[in-house]
Amino acid sequence: MKMLSECALARVWCLVAVFVWIGCGDKGGSEKGHAHDHDEHGHEPGAHADEADEHGHGEEEHEGHSDEVTLAASQLEQYGIRVETVGKRTLVPTVLVPAQVAFNREAIAHVGSPVRGRISEVLAKVGQDVKQGERLLTIESPELGEAQSEYLQKRAFAKTAGPIVDLSKDAFERAKALLEKSQGITLTEVQKREGDFRTAEAELRNAETARDAARNRLTLLGMNSDAVARLEESNALDPRFAITAPISGQVIEREATLGELVGPDRERLLAIADLSKLWVLGKVPEAKLRRVSVGSKARVLLGAAAGHWCEGKVVYVSPSLDVRTRTVDVRIEAEDRHPELRPGLFAQAEIELAPEHDAGATEQLVVPEGAVMVLEGATTVFVPVEGEEGAFTKRLVAVGESVGGFRPVFSGLALGESVVVSGTFLLKAELGKGSAAHEH
Repeated sequence: MKMLSECALARVWCLVAVFVWIGCGDKGGSEKGHAHDHDEHGHEPGAHADEADEHGHGEEEHEGHSDEVTLAASQLEQYGIRVETVGKRTLVPTVLVPAQVAFNREAIAHVGSPVRGRISEVLAKVGQDVKQGERLLTIESPELGEAQSEYLQKRAFAKTAGPIVDLSKDAFERAKALLEKSQGITLTEVQKREGDFRTAEAELRNAETARDAARNRLTLLGMNSDAVARLEESNALDPRFAITAPISGQVIEREATLGELVGPDRERLLAIADLSKLWVLGKVPEAKLRRVSVGSKARVLLGAAAGHWCEGKVVYVSPSLDVRTRTVDVRIEAEDRHPELRPGLFAQAEIELAPEHDAGATEQLVVPEGAVMVLEGATTVFVPVEGEEGAFTKRLVAVGESVGGFRPVFSGLALGESVVVSGTFLLKAELGKGSAAHEH
């Protein structure tokens, strides 16, 4: 029994050893097969190699040009990319004040009607550009027709009174000569003829006065000398009165309707403004006033169009101080007509200040204000890539505050280098597209 038990026990241990050996062999084969078929992330062999070929090499290449933007020649023109050379300039201190664009009150005209009548034609529209002398409205005026008729009558009477004076003068002179020669005429007859002559002269003067008064009335009703001459030549009444533009400019207001009855009592039917030179009204702080005077150069910065500005100069400084704001009103006349410069627009005016002492300012390395931008928290400019047409790369720079539209450069650029001064925001956007594609 003892030997049987030992034999049975030996067979059990043999079976256990076989099972252990088979289990280890299967496990090893299974793990080995899994390692062969998949990587540790579950990808098939060669997947990383393909991705490295497809993405890894591209990422290295992209990283080498991650700060560059390349545009076609057509895009350069479309985006308005402009490059200038970095140079030196003397920067003049300025003061930045709030301002508002307004109409030039010395170049605005209110157009009314000098005659009473009804509007029969409306030619001008609000926003329309007109030239001086261009017809705006036509008015049918019975009053004008009556004045023309009166003038023609007075003129005809003055014309007939002239020959009567000549005849009476001749009769008087003949009678006077006959009396002096032979006494063949009585003194009473000579005196009568003299009276007739003097009466004819008085009537002629009265007729001429009435004619001139009628002509003056036509002038007051708006008829010029050419229109009066045409009336005299044709002897035909024309009660239509044309209202013309007194100045060249743009129609900014119209209060005239077809068929409306108008007259001199109406303040205006239209308003025309010359928009070629607008006013910019600013407020200079009391502390800076002594350094601002008539003739000081200025720049108008347009809030509605970031980065846009136009040149101007101070043409008026108010003699009084606003005690509430401690500022003085100044008037700046814009010298160029930027399309964004519109009356009523809020803006900022940058006015050059006179130096506080005689020490002259020195030249500094500068770039236009439009060349500098903040990109990823750093002050940056774009410069052309040498040897690559249409390619630009960003470069970090250290600059100072803007003065007169320019910013002093402390580092990052050298004299004579090229830098993009216009279209930088579009380059920034294109660079952002490239970065987004890289991250994706």
